[in-house]
Formats: sequence, structure tokens, C-alpha cells
Amino acid sequence: MKKVITFGEIMMRLSPPKNLRFSQADSFNIVFGGGASNVAVSLANFGIPTQFVSRLPDNDFGQRAIMELRKYGVGTDYIARGGKRLGLYFLEKGAVSRGGKVVYDRNHSAISEIKRGMINWEKVFGNAQWFHWSGITPAISQQAANVCLEALNTAQELGITISTDLNYRSKLWNYGKSPSEVMPELVEKCDIILGGSYAAKKYFDIDSNDNNSEEGTYRSTCIKLMDRFPKARVIATSLREVISASHNNWSGVLYNGKKFIKAPDYQITHIVDRVGGGDSFMGGLIYGLLTYETDQEAIDFSTAASCLKHTIPGDINLSFTNEVEKLMKGDKSGRVAR
Repeated sequence: MKKVITFGEIMMRLSPPKNLRFSQADSFNIVFGGGASNVAVSLANFGIPTQFVSRLPDNDFGQRAIMELRKYGVGTDYIARGGKRLGLYFLEKGAVSRGGKVVYDRNHSAISEIKRGMINWEKVFGNAQWFHWSGITPAISQQAANVCLEALNTAQELGITISTDLNYRSKLWNYGKSPSEVMPELVEKCDIILGGSYAAKKYFDIDSNDNNSEEGTYRSTCIKLMDRFPKARVIATSLREVISASHNNWSGVLYNGKKFIKAPDYQITHIVDRVGGGDSFMGGLIYGLLTYETDQEAIDFSTAASCLKHTIPGDINLSFTNEVEKLMKGDKSGRVAR
């Protein structure tokens, strides 16, 4: 089976134990994660060969991140080494009516200082069928945006399927370029786009507000994104209704240019960790589009996979294919498998 390549930043995440606030913390739990690396781990768990491409410092923390990826079967052959530091982020988990909070500490991280030519993309894409990147990566720095474009140009020349998760982050994009100056040139090369109305407005000034229904807004967003980016054959987005920090309603939709397809609704009443929910959705969508015969099955798998992620601590989805398919078939019992 040909490989899926993902490109982006992996960071060390530090969180106070349980649901403590930063002001209460005297210790932090450590996990590793990032948009593109989370997708790679999901796919590896589903049996898809993956390679994660990035730049990490040649020190103990960079090596620790590589060890974490290898633990889950993700290839690390093309990670460039250099730079001074690994990016960090601190997460204060929310509960009930108190929302979560993220503080980034990623300025001057190794990948933010990556340069064109550091990655041999033609070699990376040997025996590859798919390339995935996140909108977080070009938000890190101009250098990261340049290398992302370099990768996309090579993938397009080689006829590789390209996907992106638009992933708008308001606390990034602080190096002098606005998202609307950078993202259109990158997204126009994509075959699969994951993103909702908020990101579409921030990146491309696409206004899709439908006062009559939320579903109408998503439908309009999908159609307008495909009109704007005609190379795209699938536009998808997750649907999150926030009841509280601990209780969300969850679903997903997919537009293939002809049909608007919706997944079943899930009530996630006791969220363990919602970070990485979108990445698990993306990983499930890639797997679904590669594996199933219909787009309905693909969006159903994607939505079920991301539903299960909300029950797992950390950034990454550690669900396996049989568990996702069990939920797809309607088994929500949570019974012990004996």
C-alpha cells in the first residue's frame, strides 16, 4: 500500500492534572501532538503506512517527539534536524461551563525556521498516494509557508492527492502576513478541503451565514468553497454543537459537488479531552475516502472516529478500525469486550 505523507509541527503539550487551573498547578502532564502528526497517528492506527515530515531540534526533546511517533508506527525518515527548540503549548482543560484555555510557547521553534531545500520532497513522495497539510503550518512563519508551498508544488506535479484542514488559529498569524495573503495559493492545489464557515470567512472572506439554519450555513460554505477552489472534489466539515465544555453534540457533513451528505448525530455527554477532535475527523476522512466505496461511508467513519477521540486523553486518537466500525453500526453501549 502506498504511503500517506503529512507535514507540520509536533509540539509538547503540558496540562495540569485532572481539571486543575493553571493557577492551581504544581505539576504538568506531558503528551505530544500537532495537527498533522495527530492525523498521521490516526492513519497508522487504521493500518495506513504514514510518514510525518517536520523539523525538530537535535536534542533530547526533539528525540522524545520522534520516539513518540515511532511508538505508534508513524514513519520519521524525513524529519529534518536542527534549530534550537521544540514548540510547546499549555492546555487548561475546561469543565461544564468553564471553557478550556491554550497558551502557546512556540516562537522560534525548529520548524518556524525551516527553509526551502531542507526537505527533499521528490524523495519524500516516492511511493506516496496522499499528502496532507494543515492551515496551522503556514501560520507559524513565512519560512514554514514557503516550504508548505514547495511541498504542494511537488505533490501536484507528481499527481498525488492533496488534502488540507483549514484549521484557523487566532493566536497565530503574527509574522506580518494575513491568512488571506497566504492561504488561497496553497488551498487552490487541494483535492480535499476540511473547513467550516468560520475558517472560510477568515481565510477567504466567504460569508455563508444562513439565519434560518446552521445546516444551511454549512451547505452554503461547502458550495462556495468548491466554487472558489474548483480542483477540490470533496469539501467536508465537522459539526460541533457546544452544550458545555463537557457535553457536545457531534456530527459531520461532506459535499462532493453533487450531493450534500450528513453523518449520524452523536451526543458526547462526558468529554474526556476534545483537543485533537478535528484532527481525528481528518484522519478518519482520509481513511474513509481511501477505503470505502461511498462518500456516505467515508463521512460516517470520520465522524465516528472523532466521536471516539473525545473519550481519549491527549491529542491523538488511539481508536482502531474495528472500534470505529462498531460505533458506525450503532453500538454505543460501551460494554467491556471480553
